[in-house]
Amino acid sequence: MDKNKNYLLVKKFCLGLGVDLFGVADISKIHGEFALKQEVIDGMNYAISLGIRLSKAVLEEISDSPTRLYFHHYRQVNNALDQISLRLVNYIQSKGFKALPIPASQILDWQKQTGHLSHKKIGELAGLGWLGRNNLLVNNKFGSQLRLVTILTNFPLKVDKPVKNSCGDCFCCVKICPAGAIKNNPAEFDHLVCFEKLKDFQKQRLVDQYICGVCVNACKGKEK
Repeated sequence: MDKNKNYLLVKKFCLGLGVDLFGVADISKIHGEFALKQEVIDGMNYAISLGIRLSKAVLEEISDSPTRLYFHHYRQVNNALDQISLRLVNYIQSKGFKALPIPASQILDWQKQTGHLSHKKIGELAGLGWLGRNNLLVNNKFGSQLRLVTILTNFPLKVDKPVKNSCGDCFCCVKICPAGAIKNNPAEFDHLVCFEKLKDFQKQRLVDQYICGVCVNACKGKEK
């Protein structure tokens, strides 16, 4: 099959559903990193990474803690991504191939903040951005002001290449993090300190889920 043609068909389909970012990654060498049954994903060597931009106005209401408005918006964008991934799965299955949607926001281990797989790592491999100091995917245009979802498939697709970029001399997230979890080096991000702050926000009844949004608001990308 023509991988380029398939890529363009799937991209057009997804953009028509309202996604802002689209990319495809080769995941053939990282199956072992996924918390999924290997017999289920055997042969699924492609991962489609989709992103929707968050509302700039909603994020601007955040100062040093999450807001109820952000909490609602966060859930609605995740839901929109899950609905789009469901439609994409049906589209791929109608062509006789397998597709597995991975929820946009489903945590299996809150201490490590991990799910069935890392959406940000897939997004990085699919050329949507790079891992920032804030431990989130940073897109050149939108910064970290986005949400992601992943669909695994055996549908033959052209794959994108990771971008060669970094946060450079931007330390906005380091300066503003209410937990002090963000360091100069992304590898030094303190998951446990971040999680303790998320629990504190929830105890204060600011939100009903472990989310923050402070560094997301700070990381604006080129579309400021």
